[in-house]
Amino acid sequence: MHPDLQHLIQLQDLDLAADRARRRIGELPAALQALETRVAEKTAHVSSVKEQIAAGQMARREVEKELATVQGRLSKYKGQLMEVKTNKEYQAMQKEMAAAEHDVRAHEDKLLEHMEQAETFAAELKAAESALKAEQTVVARDQKILEAERAEIEQELARLTAARKEIVAMLPRDALSLFERVAHGRKGVAVAEARDGLCTVCHVRLRPQMFNEVRRNDGLHQCDSCTRILYFVPAAAPGGAAQPS
Repeated sequence: MHPDLQHLIQLQDLDLAADRARRRIGELPAALQALETRVAEKTAHVSSVKEQIAAGQMARREVEKELATVQGRLSKYKGQLMEVKTNKEYQAMQKEMAAAEHDVRAHEDKLLEHMEQAETFAAELKAAESALKAEQTVVARDQKILEAERAEIEQELARLTAARKEIVAMLPRDALSLFERVAHGRKGVAVAEARDGLCTVCHVRLRPQMFNEVRRNDGLHQCDSCTRILYFVPAAAPGGAAQPS
């Protein structure tokens, strides 16, 4: 294979690998943000339950105050009952006491509801805090994994960049200029394999004479359709893998 063509194939492989590395690095901030969002959602749930508990405690205190007031009124009626002098006054007092007792029972029922609700909220808070702790553990682990991946990719990207400089230094200016011009216009893919008479990237059939020239791998030939630089991989020998000649 012509040295320039071999170097351009290597350069293409390096560029594609570097592009994949850069894309992955670009995806990592969103992945890290998604992890933080998961923790934030669990934290918000814990805060919400705590707010419900605080609101329930406040409402319970109000019911307790109201209950104390009603119980005081009932106690007052009971004390006054001994002082009534007529049957009419006695019946009126009994009616007031009955109303007060009804209010006491109603407030006691409300207080019981608040106590049951408090138990429910306490269980929910325990579960929410447990879920938050578990999520924080998982997220911390995943964050470390992503940070380690970032460091590994950056190291690989540095290696690819250094290898690219070595390849570029071996290429003639015109070959490198052709590669960069085609790559710029073809989304970074400047080199393509020719197989079965076709360009394997644009899938347009090559002229027979062009395909025969490409098969020799003795120079830089471009696809008439997409202008990519073409190379040919001979059929693999028995027991071996196909390689560009």
